[in-house]
Amino acid sequence: MRIALVVTGGFDASGRQHVIPTLLALVECLARRHEVFVYVLRYLPQPATYPLVGATVRDLGRPTGTRLQYNRLIEALKQDGPFGVLHAYWGLPAGVVTTLAGRRLNVPTVVTCDSGEFVSLPDISYGSQLRARQRLAMRVTTRLATQVTVCSQYQARLAAAHGCSARTIPLGINTSAFVPAARDEGPPWRLLHVASLNAVKDHDTLLRAFQRLLQSGVDAHLDVVGEDTMAGAASRLADQLGIATRVCFLGFKSSDDLIPIYQRSHLLVLSSRHEAAGAVVLEAAATGVPIVGTSVGYIADWSPEQAVAVPTQNPTALASAILDLLKDRDRRERLTTLARRWTLAHDAEWTSREFDHVYDTLTTPGS
Repeated sequence: MRIALVVTGGFDASGRQHVIPTLLALVECLARRHEVFVYVLRYLPQPATYPLVGATVRDLGRPTGTRLQYNRLIEALKQDGPFGVLHAYWGLPAGVVTTLAGRRLNVPTVVTCDSGEFVSLPDISYGSQLRARQRLAMRVTTRLATQVTVCSQYQARLAAAHGCSARTIPLGINTSAFVPAARDEGPPWRLLHVASLNAVKDHDTLLRAFQRLLQSGVDAHLDVVGEDTMAGAASRLADQLGIATRVCFLGFKSSDDLIPIYQRSHLLVLSSRHEAAGAVVLEAAATGVPIVGTSVGYIADWSPEQAVAVPTQNPTALASAILDLLKDRDRRERLTTLARRWTLAHDAEWTSREFDHVYDTLTTPGS
């Protein structure tokens, strides 16, 4: 089958920086059985074409606005087609232009909503339900799509609340790269947070929870991995809270560079106000790291058997959950075993087979 995947970004030619690892892994698996073209809407300033993980990537050169994105995409699809299915990743902007293109070309469309498509957080200006134009675009996208998928039951519930019935297909990781390693039991304890430094990841809650943990007498260190998009605000807060000597901001790390950091960590701690799923949860689970965090995405799905979940924006609850887990080695080991088992069973190859079933159903006459 010939598959066209339409994305906002995440397909840098390096295959390491500015990529979405789960999406890259999916494409690599699909490309073993299908001819895959990836169309990128918002990355390089000028159009470019290059091979990556067995697929052909066509960057459309940052067309501005839905109309121009749609026109560029239609032109490219006609040039490279015909295609059996069009698959968009993220509802906006990829989903809306892809479903319109699918209607124009009479090709079935899949839209994977793996971001803030069904949330509105006005105080941090986050979510596709925040503004009337975006809400309308999401309604159009979900109604025109032949199939909408999400990656977690948490996201499926949010979609249902907005009238969208979505199929849940987690985007698995390449589990062969993420393997456990022996680590010494604490103290000192090494906590790890992996996420871009932005408002929705809520580093304020993370750092205040860590401050409370230290104040309770726990000997711990916090590694924070992720690109800083907030001009050092998190680092300044760590200074203000008096915990800077116990917090290390490591910046962006590629997946390969992250593996030894996971392997030395005792807990993955996440503080996000929203996650559609959370691929870092899968990476940590595969590497044998127990997980505690806010009740969003996979953590909401997995709690209490595979992860520990607490309410969002509650540093006290997060600190208490971390402390309880550090004190209970048996529970950490149970969480780790079950989370790793689930992650290995739902790896990138499993995901690609699930999408194969979706594509076959959409392209089989009478199905």
